[in-house]
Amino acid sequence: MKVDFYATYRQIVGGKTVEIPVARELTVRELVEEIVTRYPPLRAELLNDQGELYAHVHVFVNGRDAPYLVDGVETPLGPDDTVSVFPPAAGGAG
Repeated sequence: MKVDFYATYRQIVGGKTVEIPVARELTVRELVEEIVTRYPPLRAELLNDQGELYAHVHVFVNGRDAPYLVDGVETPLGPDDTVSVFPPAAGGAG
């Protein structure tokens, strides 16, 4: 499964898009666990001490933020789904 990473996460994974080999259907939660297993420095960036996705981290599935999907992070992923991982964004007028 192809996963796109943005901003500082690209430095950690070594590029914009990485291929995460999956042998079975995964949920969003399981994919995130696979990602942090492959890229251990991302664990502290993506997950809190309880292993839950930080609220300020955004994992989009087909353009929709995972927590807002019908099944949230338990949503099953299909082979044609587009997954994107964004760090927190900051900015605005100073």
